[in-house]
Amino acid sequence: KLAYLHEPGVLYNLLCRFSLNEIYVSHNQIINFSIYISGLNMFRNILIAVNPFRRLPHLYDSHMMEQYKGAAFGELSPHLFAVADTCYRAMMNENGSQSILVSGESGAGKTETTKMLMRYLAFMGGRSNTEGRTVEQQVLESNPVLEAFGNAKTVKNNNSSRFGKFVEIQFDKNGKISGAAIRTYLLERSRVCQVSDPERNYHCFYMLCAAPQEDVKKYKLGDPRKFRYLNQSSCYEVSNVDDAKEYLETRNAMDIVGINQDEQDAIFRVVAAILHLGNIDFVKGSEFDSSKLKDDKSLYHLRTVAELFMCDEKSLEDSLCQRVIVTPDGNITKPLDPDAASLSRDALAKTVYSRLFDWIVDKINSSIGQDSNAVSLIGVLDIYGFESFKINSFEQLCINLTNEKLQQHFNQARL
Repeated sequence: KLAYLHEPGVLYNLLCRFSLNEIYVSHNQIINFSIYISGLNMFRNILIAVNPFRRLPHLYDSHMMEQYKGAAFGELSPHLFAVADTCYRAMMNENGSQSILVSGESGAGKTETTKMLMRYLAFMGGRSNTEGRTVEQQVLESNPVLEAFGNAKTVKNNNSSRFGKFVEIQFDKNGKISGAAIRTYLLERSRVCQVSDPERNYHCFYMLCAAPQEDVKKYKLGDPRKFRYLNQSSCYEVSNVDDAKEYLETRNAMDIVGINQDEQDAIFRVVAAILHLGNIDFVKGSEFDSSKLKDDKSLYHLRTVAELFMCDEKSLEDSLCQRVIVTPDGNITKPLDPDAASLSRDALAKTVYSRLFDWIVDKINSSIGQDSNAVSLIGVLDIYGFESFKINSFEQLCINLTNEKLQQHFNQARL
């Protein structure tokens, strides 16, 4: 414990522990937090976790989970599993729902922490000797699926969550997982069309470009450097990440969460269409303030998008180059200049991707199923960390405001 609580002392204490791979500290050792449990309107056990920036598998294996199972909080060394176990025991003993909030700045390790918490809750509430896909398996395998479509490389983090996620894990009277629901918030739509250097777009785009040749050929893809939505940044690969392998693992996870092969093909068809959509360019048309396709290359990408979207080519072109104004006397069609047509193209890409992401979340929830008779639940919140970039947008305002409100809620409940 610190004799005198001040910021330099806390930071030095954490640095010493970090050098010894002791990445967890409980609230009774130093007064700080990154994870806390709330139950029955009272905050309880607080744990600070430092991102080790390397894998420490011995800290999270089944032997370690067995050690923390049923152990009183503080009896063993501070650990994520101690927090999760205390939360589970409080739910069982008090018949009340609990929540775990994982907070911290971008790159602090919140997403990995959330996955470990969910693993422990699945360990405690899992059903043994069950044939077929279990609820806990589907909940855990939803992580790689959502990461593929909702995570991206940023300056601080190679696997940054670009959306907020609240997972409700439902339990029956025996403490077994009986259902779950995933709620997502604030997907960063602008990243689909605008990527800063040296960041990347969403993982799924690079995975699909690195897919087996038959898939690459089917979707008319190839080198990610050829696509506008990917080549705004010089970063195309992430160290120690094999996009081809990740693609296959994502498809396997989709199988487990209940997304069938036809639906998977449709999902990646839309992803490919968005990449081709970004390569459609416009020039001035023959009429005033009008636009048309720039060249044969743009025509090729337009036809590919129409084929992948399964829509009419002319209707797609009109929707990009024209705007329909609805009036009491009828509809008025107004041509768009090249800049406006480009904005229309990007707006379509962002809207389609956002709706695709929402559909995937809804499909996972539908497949897992919710238990209307659940006795209680444990909610795990993994939301954006505070962000400050060279160029900040409305999304950063929403993210940082959310963080401030959560911090305010914590302070009010503690004081």
